[in-house]
Amino acid sequence: MAKTKERTFRFLILGGGIAGVTCVEQLSTQIPSADVALITAGSHIKAVTNYKQVSKTLEEFDVEERPSSDLEEKFPNLVVIHSAVKSLNTKSHSVETADGRVFGYERLCICSGGRPKLLTQDHPYVLGIRDTDSAQEFQKRLSKAKRIVVVGNGGIALELVFKVEGCEVIWAVKDKAIGNTFFDAGAAQFFIPSLETDKPDRSVPCKRTRYTTEEPAPGAAHTFTAERNSRRPGSSSTKQGSALGPDWHKGIVLKGTEQVSRRVSLEYQCEVERIFTPEELLHSLQQELNDEQEGSWPVYIKLTNGKTFGCDFVVSATGVVPNTELFLHGNNFALADDGGLRVDDQMMTSEPDVYAAGDVCTACWEHSLLWQQMRLWTQARQMGWYAGRCMASHVLSEPIELDFCFELFSHITKFFNYKVVLLGKFNGQGLGPDQELLVRCTKGLEYVKVILSGGRMVGAVLIGETDLEETFENLILNQMDLTPYGEELLNPNIDIEDYFD
Repeated sequence: MAKTKERTFRFLILGGGIAGVTCVEQLSTQIPSADVALITAGSHIKAVTNYKQVSKTLEEFDVEERPSSDLEEKFPNLVVIHSAVKSLNTKSHSVETADGRVFGYERLCICSGGRPKLLTQDHPYVLGIRDTDSAQEFQKRLSKAKRIVVVGNGGIALELVFKVEGCEVIWAVKDKAIGNTFFDAGAAQFFIPSLETDKPDRSVPCKRTRYTTEEPAPGAAHTFTAERNSRRPGSSSTKQGSALGPDWHKGIVLKGTEQVSRRVSLEYQCEVERIFTPEELLHSLQQELNDEQEGSWPVYIKLTNGKTFGCDFVVSATGVVPNTELFLHGNNFALADDGGLRVDDQMMTSEPDVYAAGDVCTACWEHSLLWQQMRLWTQARQMGWYAGRCMASHVLSEPIELDFCFELFSHITKFFNYKVVLLGKFNGQGLGPDQELLVRCTKGLEYVKVILSGGRMVGAVLIGETDLEETFENLILNQMDLTPYGEELLNPNIDIEDYFD
């Protein structure tokens, strides 16, 4: 027999991450009289702070964990329900929580985020870093570690490898260069010196317009060491929450037991073939270890390049998959190829009155030629904000057009202490052979790459304090023919901002 609904809300949001909280804020602002509920498993929510609109599409903000009571104080119409979701019944417009309560909704938005793609489930020596709890567990384990293996090439892997001190890191990436999700081999090469020193030396400018790099051979390894013994002050807290903020490593000490400041060994173009216990390794006598201390590590990892390493634990940082599983049973959601809930240009799923935003969904409208979905913090905030606007507009029977933020892909982040700005088709995504690259590099200071197609700028990568983001954003949006300017476009002696003012 179906359980009685405890209460029915006009708007019900599932998930206390950035997308869910931004959606709640937008709904509560647009229709202050509407009763809104947020269901979240943790006692804390993710809040956007220090928001700054840098340009037409670029935005910067911090992400902070805050008590959910802060949100309730700000919006009297809001009720926060602390429980995990057990099931969703779209036919009866109801959600059952893990503690057995049932809540009805008129309109629902699923913002359940993504979950880590773990190398293996429930392995005592394999750790995925996704939320605050797992970050704290990582810090605890690292404090006793001499060597870890990091598998992955996304944002968390990049920051992790750079921030860890006092512990040897074996970094296994499946690509020919680091940071393949965000930049090309040239930009990756620009970052490499950051692994060799504690702080990159940015004092020697060496301007040039062409930048090339040799690709590592399959199975090649590079090792970078920085000798230094330092401690950084830090504090930590143990709060249950959703996905980590972009500055998740700030305020926690990521330090192992060794005296070396940083020692990173890069293993390119390889993936994990097998994870061994010491006992399994001893029974596999054919294994050739790549370190001399056979049998002295709690776990061993064999890579597809044939190398086997022992370590204290393995960090699985191979990205996320949309967290949809809970909502599929008994419902009829259309899924995209990547497993996300398909949403249209009004953030609506295939089920009536059900919307989705953030990592859990896949944008299945016809994209602008200069935009692509990436599961990043900026897009979680934008999608949550836009989903809230759509839900409110539909209730008020007001028309709504696709927001301008979906016109041009733009993202600001930081890697290895450098500011990184990505615009449009920043890696030439989907352009094929019809593209021209212009690159300017000042070693240790800046890396500028522009992608042209048919003489028009369609993407850019800006690393360092270039101050070019607004100018390039305008050139991409207005699609001006830049053929007459050629390589002068990146001439360091020309003030390009004044040039196109």
